[in-house]
Amino acid sequence: MSKQVFINIPISDLAKATAFYEALGFVKQPDFSDENASGMKWSDEIFVMLLTHDFYKKFLRGKDVADPIKTSGVLLALSLESKDAVQQFADTAKKNGGDYYQVDMGVPQDMMFGYEVLDLDGNQWEPVWMSSDFNPKA
Repeated sequence: MSKQVFINIPISDLAKATAFYEALGFVKQPDFSDENASGMKWSDEIFVMLLTHDFYKKFLRGKDVADPIKTSGVLLALSLESKDAVQQFADTAKKNGGDYYQVDMGVPQDMMFGYEVLDLDGNQWEPVWMSSDFNPKA
């Protein structure tokens, strides 16, 4: 079996979050979905588990669920095949209730292009495209 990554994020409204992620191109996996969670496939190796707050709390041993509108605990980066794909991801997020903005990384956009994209709950994704010529140490 190949190695896979399951990213678990807390969400406040399972139906709305599932629709949002489907609009972004994630595919709901019925075998990993129920009234507490939607398993969303990005690729054969990467899945996002959208978990209701009550279900997410079961894994925290008494910790609070962070409010990603106020506190950042993780930045989730996804590489995409082109600048157009990055732009479409960001535009689709905004069209479906999310938001996005750009951070100046001091790298020309013909070498690296990306956005900070916020989902309905404020969870932060970084869709990015990098040129095959990009060398971050140069």
